[in-house]
Amino acid sequence: MSLRVGGIIRFERTFTAEDVELFTKISRDEGSHHVTPDEQGRLIIQGLLTATLPTKIGGDYNVLARKMNFEFLRPVFTADTLRCEVKIEQLEEQDEKTLITASFICQNQNEKEVLRGDFSGVIKK
Repeated sequence: MSLRVGGIIRFERTFTAEDVELFTKISRDEGSHHVTPDEQGRLIIQGLLTATLPTKIGGDYNVLARKMNFEFLRPVFTADTLRCEVKIEQLEEQDEKTLITASFICQNQNEKEVLRGDFSGVIKK
């Protein structure tokens, strides 16, 4: 898919306990809620691990982020399936790069918003 202003990119992900454990080791965000399961056997996913969802387009489209804004709205658990929608707000062609601005919303399987925000950056040609 080529990027265009107004275009929406959608994808889903379910984070596992192993994802949380790996991120805990990397980030050292070792809050008890990330390492001790709740009564349903779930871990709370670190906010910044959740925030990797909208950054997926960085890998898909070679976007180098310059600014990122996140609003964390509710906890995300290892049993949750998150759907992320990234909307391309602006594209500006320059000599050797394209400037990009996008907004995003992530919802859980119950259609509750868990994360929203925006980012801007460049796409190298």
